[in-house]
Amino acid sequence: MTRLALTFGMLLAILTACAGTGDATPVASADPTATRQAATLLTPPPEPRPLVFPDDEAPHEDMTEWWYFTGHLFDPDGNRYGFEFVIFQVIRGVFPPFYASHFAVTDNATGAFQYAERVGFDGRRETDGDFHLALDDWEMQGAGGEYVLRATMEGYAIDLRLTSKDEPVVHNNGIGYMDVGTAGGSYYYSRTDIDVEGTLTVGGQGLEVSGHAWMDRQWGNFILVDGGSWDWFSLRLDDGSDLMLFELRGVEDIGDPPDFGTLVRPDGEIVHLPEGSYTIEPLDHWTSVRSGATYPVAWRVTIPDEELELDVRAVMPDQELDTTASTGTIYWEGEVEIAGTSGGELVTGLGYVELTGYAIATFSP
Repeated sequence: MTRLALTFGMLLAILTACAGTGDATPVASADPTATRQAATLLTPPPEPRPLVFPDDEAPHEDMTEWWYFTGHLFDPDGNRYGFEFVIFQVIRGVFPPFYASHFAVTDNATGAFQYAERVGFDGRRETDGDFHLALDDWEMQGAGGEYVLRATMEGYAIDLRLTSKDEPVVHNNGIGYMDVGTAGGSYYYSRTDIDVEGTLTVGGQGLEVSGHAWMDRQWGNFILVDGGSWDWFSLRLDDGSDLMLFELRGVEDIGDPPDFGTLVRPDGEIVHLPEGSYTIEPLDHWTSVRSGATYPVAWRVTIPDEELELDVRAVMPDQELDTTASTGTIYWEGEVEIAGTSGGELVTGLGYVELTGYAIATFSP
């Protein structure tokens, strides 16, 4: 995500202490005043500190944190699969750290989109200088740009080894921190150029795959309690450019909402894109028959100063995840294809887009 907040549903799960390790089950409802009380726990640092690697790849003791991987895998026959795998860590007051995880596969060969979710309190494993998080047989481990991802669900499984080719990309003008006013603040960096190899299991058949991945890392003392939502783009072009764009909506008491982007040029130069330096224009929409939400599923991204004009389109409209049971959210996150021009030259690419705040999750007591 950015994915600026774990939502009301996850906080309910913690405050009611009703989630056990394993596949997610619906959380119980609780007094909404608990959410407002939780906001008083926010203690963002008065001045952001510099990020330190690889130390900041490991878990922190802040309220909200995640390790987020998306990517594209190719089997020996040239079939492409998108994947999303994330583990969230949440710490609230006297409660033990709580973990939630989502795993999704976009199967372009069959047109299928499959996802699963898990929750639990025992997610952190003892490590020496890296991070190791696990919920049963779902796990991610690594540091310094070397990672292992393992997850299973009905019909699909991954066992992947990832190697980052470049140093972390520190967002928001190189500060690596976003101030969201009374909601707190979040540190944020990405690894945008990661090689992947390993095994993807499809319908019980193990396929040797290789491809490319993107890692997003955020942590901090923050929680959005007033319905904040966002659109997030991670785009990789075939000329070697990487582009992250983030737009935040619906947050009160912020004079300058943290809408920004980061472009990594083919030569590795990092260009920070302030609000107003780019436009994102929706071109097409899709309405979910399950949630009733209408999402944009095609966009035109324009960055005039970089001579970039990109058409971004979902590989399939229905890539909606109902994760009410684990994080209290219904959101859209899916693989996209890119075609456009850079400096007048044709470019193509692949990416991921996340859309939150379009659907309203409901809770049952």
